[in-house]
Amino acid sequence: MSPQERTPAPRFSVIVPVFKVQGYLRECLDSLLAQDFTDFEVIAVDDCSPDRSADVLAEFAARDPRVVVVRHDTNGGIGRARNTGVARARGDYLFFLDSDDTITAGTLRAVHDRLALTEDPDVLIADHTRTYWWGETRASATGELLARTGTEVFRPAERPEFLSMFAVVWNRVYRRDFFLAHDFAFTDGLYEDALVVYTTMLTAERAVCLDHVCVEYRQRRGGNSMQTPGREHFTIFEQYQRLFDFLDTRPDLDGLRPLLFERMVSHFLHTFARESRVRAQDRSEFFYRATVLYRRHQPPGFVPPSGIKGAKFQAVDRGSYAAFQALKLVNGTRLRGADRLRRAKRSLGRQAYAGYYRLQLSRPIEEDLVVYSAYWNRTPACNPLAVYEKARELAPHLRAVWVVRAADVRNLPPGIDHVVPHSPRYWEVMARAKYFVNNVNFADHVVKRPGQVHVQTHHGTPLKRMGIDQQRYPAAAKGMNMEKLLTRADRWDFSVSSNGHSSEQWDRVYPCAFASVDAGYPRNDVYVTADARRVLAARERLGIAPGRTAVLYAPTARDYQVGYVPRLDLARVARELGPDVVLLVRTHYFYGRDPGLTELADRGALIDVSRHPSVEELCLASDALITDYSSIMFDYAVLDRPIVTFADDWEVYVRSRGVTFDLLSGEPGDTPGAVATTEEELIATFRDGRWDDERATALRAAFRERFCPWDDGRAAERVVRRTLLGQEALPAVLPPSARGVAPSPRKAAAEQGLSGV
Repeated sequence: MSPQERTPAPRFSVIVPVFKVQGYLRECLDSLLAQDFTDFEVIAVDDCSPDRSADVLAEFAARDPRVVVVRHDTNGGIGRARNTGVARARGDYLFFLDSDDTITAGTLRAVHDRLALTEDPDVLIADHTRTYWWGETRASATGELLARTGTEVFRPAERPEFLSMFAVVWNRVYRRDFFLAHDFAFTDGLYEDALVVYTTMLTAERAVCLDHVCVEYRQRRGGNSMQTPGREHFTIFEQYQRLFDFLDTRPDLDGLRPLLFERMVSHFLHTFARESRVRAQDRSEFFYRATVLYRRHQPPGFVPPSGIKGAKFQAVDRGSYAAFQALKLVNGTRLRGADRLRRAKRSLGRQAYAGYYRLQLSRPIEEDLVVYSAYWNRTPACNPLAVYEKARELAPHLRAVWVVRAADVRNLPPGIDHVVPHSPRYWEVMARAKYFVNNVNFADHVVKRPGQVHVQTHHGTPLKRMGIDQQRYPAAAKGMNMEKLLTRADRWDFSVSSNGHSSEQWDRVYPCAFASVDAGYPRNDVYVTADARRVLAARERLGIAPGRTAVLYAPTARDYQVGYVPRLDLARVARELGPDVVLLVRTHYFYGRDPGLTELADRGALIDVSRHPSVEELCLASDALITDYSSIMFDYAVLDRPIVTFADDWEVYVRSRGVTFDLLSGEPGDTPGAVATTEEELIATFRDGRWDDERATALRAAFRERFCPWDDGRAAERVVRRTLLGQEALPAVLPPSARGVAPSPRKAAAEQGLSGV
């Protein structure tokens, strides 16, 4: 007997099928493991998910023995995954929870109490809400019915109103013995819920209701199977044929055929009316398949519903697709791509679009042209610059043009081809380029043509809340139009990710149809590949005297403040740290020059590097980093040099901007090193050595392991090969033991035979 078999069976087996849900899975599992009723197991079935879902499952399984992970070698669909979960389940009751949904606090306790009160019925039906990406929550249509039923135990076949409910399995809990005794199983393909719901409800002898809102049903903007158009949606006909085959074995249920027939046809119409399910080229065939089942299963004397719905039924009955169209049966659908194109065209300046841009949009795409931009058309920098440089090496046939605002043209390095926004050549390259690479979004007026490829590199690992999460933080959103933001993100074909945490966040907060390129950040390659000469040359260019410890101070912007507000008395900090330390101060690029900082730099109290063109060079030149909540910490961790977090306003920042994890927890993986919350504590951290002691080193190692897993010096190569060259097979990530790292300034000096550095 296995240890699992010797363990008492839990009350609930929660079965969670997992496929391409890396952005939602953590929240789903957290909602389960936070339940105050703890007698349950989670059977998580990884249906050969191609994203990082398996890593998330492994993390939760290692943390909590109640999480049991089963992996399929091939993708078999949600029905097969649920069947696998049922086969492994040991609980008294089966709870099917989709991996992008969550359960509310107290759910398992409420379900347990109702089951105990009603002496373990076959089925319990619970309430749910729908949650939308824009923050709205809507109650279900059945809450009143569930509440009115109270604790009554009933036979569902005798209560037709319960057969008209939303036919999904996750708002029901099934007694496992009942489920197995009748050989219920999920079939292949979509719409598998409907068949199981109807057959179990028609078979159950004892059912109860619970008006507690148990499941938060997430209405994803895109990405799930129900919002992916294709032939898979034709499976609905097979599922309902199986239902009527079941009814043929149960003549005692003939009185329910009209109701189930109406439910079937309504489901067909609901599916047909969605372009996200039935493609334009498949619509007529879908209609005629619906007609076949309509005529096959129409009960004698069936009376269609009244009004427009009844007219739809009659059109299906007649098999007249022309009548269907005449009735505008596809009202509510729209060709989203064409609609977006029209909106984009309207957003263009009339003169620009009516003239040159329209002409260029009609010309062929130039297959060898790449447009780059960084930080809203500032000078070339960050990940786009690293991709550009690697593309010159690996894909020299590609021509590159940077979009650079007029004010920054004078700062361009020699040899950079560029266009200024809204110039004639700008409209030409934006209309005709094959590839677009940016670390922010291109302007709203940019029309993405079929065949063009957009690569979003991002410019940091998200500690702060991003994308649609910002809706909960008005100071962060500042009137941002989320629809427009997501319309811009809809242009992305690829999203470059620096680590697993980022992949999960981008997938959830930008619910669009991009592919994640889990490659590491191209801009971080230099932290692995730079040699001693490059490190020392960077220090020399910055004017860092030999023998001094260079500490880079790089705070982030504050959404709740206007303009640059110094959080430290920099003159005092520089003085207290002593003559052997030099501060390199870099304010956020959102801010202009600060007169006070300039004055301190002129006096030699510090070095103002706010306008320095390369953050990477500043990191290479420094011995340590002081930052607050800036994403620079994640990049700097690649260098394995000390990081000190100065967080004097953490609580305010969390409330105003929101965070994705607790930076100050002190737990390995969360905190990159020593933490100071006051100026005095920061000074003391350097004076007493805590900035680089054994604990700080251990924390930094755990932080690097979590947030720098793919930074092996070949991230740019992986991005270029995947996005610009279309290669699927990419260089494997080197294990940490096989990677190098740029030497620290002291090691660099020793390698070069220098002293006093």
